[in-house]
Amino acid sequence: MPGIKVGPRESFDEAYRKFKKQIDRNLIVTEARARKYYETKTEKRKKQKIAAKKKMLKKLYMLRRYESRL
Repeated sequence: MPGIKVGPRESFDEAYRKFKKQIDRNLIVTEARARKYYETKTEKRKKQKIAAKKKMLKKLYMLRRYESRL
């Protein structure tokens, strides 16, 4: 868990900036956003289908690009 020690001459704004930087480095906000919503099985399957389609189209594009050079 991120935490900072505030010096006696350090302002609140400086301490807050340090804390935000630490949170960004530890990817806490990103992970919290990812876990924020429950994803149903159908949504997961849809995403997997879309990803598979993109992957196939990319391979097809690369294959055609390679063949055109021959």
